[in-house]
Amino acid sequence: MRDNVAFGPKMRGLGKVERYRAADQFLKLVGLSGFERFYPSQLSGGMQQRVEIARVLINPPRVLLMDEPFSALDAQTRSMMQEVLLDIWSKIPTTTVFVTHDIDEALFLADRIIVMSARPGRVIEDIVLSFDRPRHPQLVTEIEFVRLKRHILELLRRPDESSLPRRLD
Repeated sequence: MRDNVAFGPKMRGLGKVERYRAADQFLKLVGLSGFERFYPSQLSGGMQQRVEIARVLINPPRVLLMDEPFSALDAQTRSMMQEVLLDIWSKIPTTTVFVTHDIDEALFLADRIIVMSARPGRVIEDIVLSFDRPRHPQLVTEIEFVRLKRHILELLRRPDESSLPRRLD
């Protein structure tokens, strides 16, 4: 797994000692110290996701694109990964575009949510969130969180006028 995370720095020409040191630092950041010599097939789904995050962050991205990264995980692992991601962002602030269909996940992780319509995909609303950081799991029960969740659900339930049948007169 260390070689997997260190691949990008290797391609950039970093020496073995330097890239392994960096890989170990990023594995520690994502909570995988002690697993450096494991193969990906020996890891759980959540651990594999953390390796992927380390592989990306070791090559400092200007923007991190994440398309439903936790959708295949069980609820408990997904929740844990959301907290891991928030912790990583607090240490390495990186602009992130995070695509999700999970409203709770969007509200818990985001500073800004762009709600989109179904086909054709259009922006319905741009919502700026004011929840304090660091985020805590109890956030999902706070009144403002629940209010925003209801609001987003209402936005998504509205019929899209462009997709309604038109009446011919």
